[in-house]
Amino acid sequence: MKRVLFFLYGIICYAIFFVTFLYAIGFVGNYVVPKSIDSGFQGGTADAWLVDILLLSLFAIQHSVMARQGFKKAWTRIVPKPIERSTYVLFSSIALIIMFSFWRPITETVWNIGNPFWAGLLNVLFFAGFFIVLLATFLINHFNLFGLQQVFRNLKKQEQVFPKFANPFFYKVVRHPLYLGFLIAFWATPEMTLGHLLFSFATTGYILVAMQLEERDLVRFHGDAYVKYQQEVSQIIPMPPKKSMPEGAMEQE
Repeated sequence: MKRVLFFLYGIICYAIFFVTFLYAIGFVGNYVVPKSIDSGFQGGTADAWLVDILLLSLFAIQHSVMARQGFKKAWTRIVPKPIERSTYVLFSSIALIIMFSFWRPITETVWNIGNPFWAGLLNVLFFAGFFIVLLATFLINHFNLFGLQQVFRNLKKQEQVFPKFANPFFYKVVRHPLYLGFLIAFWATPEMTLGHLLFSFATTGYILVAMQLEERDLVRFHGDAYVKYQQEVSQIIPMPPKKSMPEGAMEQE
């Protein structure tokens, strides 16, 4: 019964994540959703920048701290290991939902691309960025990344497996295509407002820091193999590898 409950819990956490991810596309791009980065009144404009920074900080702290190996070691004394990843995914989704709910738009225009061709190109890049994000997760191990594999293997009474070395497609030219996809999506907009600019700057800063923290964990986990991968493949700007590659790149957080 416990294994079944863990499995159902993992599915629920994944479903919440996936809906949140879809909402994030609408939120950043100002598409369809009732409240976006540039629309939806929430508490007025007084100190909007401070509120927005605090909301972004909440997500950044949660997302980074809970991903660290030291935290996981302590956390799994409370949360059973099979659902640790699902719980991380759930907390990340909740942090995003809080940000979506209380975000205060700052709508002064920084740039506005009126040319239909260039505006359309930026919109294509926006969706391409989120496509890269999603594809990058499937290129490594989407279901492990979001906790479904762990609860499924627990349900089947199978031992958990550690992430394996793999360097498919994007990972041959950039170590963090997932982060690259987010950067493209966050900056590719035909109309940039001050609120969107604040969001883009803050998330870019977080991504640059998160990559360093993540790579420390990957080096500790995979040793010389990942060090060699670092030497051969660009971190965030896609470039041809410097020389022959090992058989693999690492799964991301």
